[in-house]
Amino acid sequence: MGRNPVVGRQGPKHHAATIPDEAVAKRLRVKQIRSGIGHAETMLRTLRSIGLRNHQSSTEVDNTATMRGMLYKVRHLILVTPVGEN
Repeated sequence: MGRNPVVGRQGPKHHAATIPDEAVAKRLRVKQIRSGIGHAETMLRTLRSIGLRNHQSSTEVDNTATMRGMLYKVRHLILVTPVGEN
């Protein structure tokens, strides 16, 4: 039997969101793209504190060091885009 070709594309590094620095954007739009089911309770609490209540929900947050730390913890479950200044 051969090796499963999908094995190299699994894990948080493959799905990880890139979180922009504060100099790039003052506010960030965060969308939950993967479910929190089956993940640690601390990750579920982090998603709740960000403001993401369920799968496919989105919210806008300030780009602070505290928020970037929370986003980094659940980076494999979210999609982060900078909000354009109007």
